[in-house]
Amino acid sequence: MPRNIKSGLIQLIIPKSEGDGSIPEIKKAIVEKHLPFIEEAGKQGVQILCLQEVFNTPYFCPGQDAKWYASAESVPGPTTEMMAEYARKYEMVMVVPVYEKEQAGLLYNTAAVIDADGTYLGKYRKTHIPHTSGFWEKFFFRPGNLGYPVFETRYAKIGVYICYDRHFPEGARALGLNGAEIVYNPSATVAGLSQYLWKLEQPAHAAANGYFMGCINRVGTEKPWNLGRFYGSSYFVDPRGSIFAIASEDRDELLVADFDLDLIDEVRSTWQFYRDRRPDAYGDLTAP
Repeated sequence: MPRNIKSGLIQLIIPKSEGDGSIPEIKKAIVEKHLPFIEEAGKQGVQILCLQEVFNTPYFCPGQDAKWYASAESVPGPTTEMMAEYARKYEMVMVVPVYEKEQAGLLYNTAAVIDADGTYLGKYRKTHIPHTSGFWEKFFFRPGNLGYPVFETRYAKIGVYICYDRHFPEGARALGLNGAEIVYNPSATVAGLSQYLWKLEQPAHAAANGYFMGCINRVGTEKPWNLGRFYGSSYFVDPRGSIFAIASEDRDELLVADFDLDLIDEVRSTWQFYRDRRPDAYGDLTAP
C-alpha cells in the first residue's frame, strides 16, 4: 500500500525588520504574516509543514548587534506552544525554526519538531556555523550539540539540517543512517553567493542517501543590512535527486507537494549505498 505524503514549505518576505519597532513587535508581525499560510496549509491537508530558518525574526546575522540576543526564546517555549495549537487543529506535523536560548550566553539556531497531535517531539540545533561573507553567525549561535536526531512523527520519520549545514555531506549521511525518510533544510541564502549550489547539493544528498528533502529559502532583501536578495526557490527533491516541485524566486508562497515514501525502498533496493559503505576506511574523516 502506497505511503502517500502531502508536505508543505512556506517562504515569506518579512513584513518588518530592524528599525520597524521593538523586537517583540517585529516578531509578532512576522508570526502574524505566517498564520494565514499555516492555516491554508492545514486546509489543503498538508501533513508535514516546514517554516523558514529563524522564521519569526529577520535574518540579523549580517550585523553583529547583541540586542538581537533578546529575540532568542526557550524551546519548547511560547512559539512552539502557539504552533502546537495549529498542529493539533489540522493534525499537521510542524518543523518550527527559531532562535533558541538555553540559558544566558547559550544561544542556538534551532528547529523544533511538533507532532500532529501537538506533542513536542524534540529539536535539532544547527551544527555547522558560518562566519564569512556577511553571514556572521558565530556572533549569535553556538554550534549544535544534539547530533542528528530523527523524529518518528505520525506520518514519516523526519530529520532537519539547517542552511549552512547543507554544505557538509557528513550530517546528511548521518540523518539517513539514523532512519530519516524526509530531511527538511530551512535556509537563508542570497543570490550571487551560493545560488549555484542551491539546486546541486541537496539533490546530491537526497540521491546519495535515498530520501526526500524539503528545502526552504527566504524571499526578498532585508534592511538595514541589505546582505543581498533572498531568492526563494524552495523545492522538494526525491530519492533519485529529481526536483519535482519548486516555488518562485520573488514572492510569498506555500509550496505543497504529494509524494510516495515507498520510492525510498525502491531506490535503495537498486542503489545499495548503505550496504556498500566502508566505515572502517573512513577514520581520517574524523581527524581534526
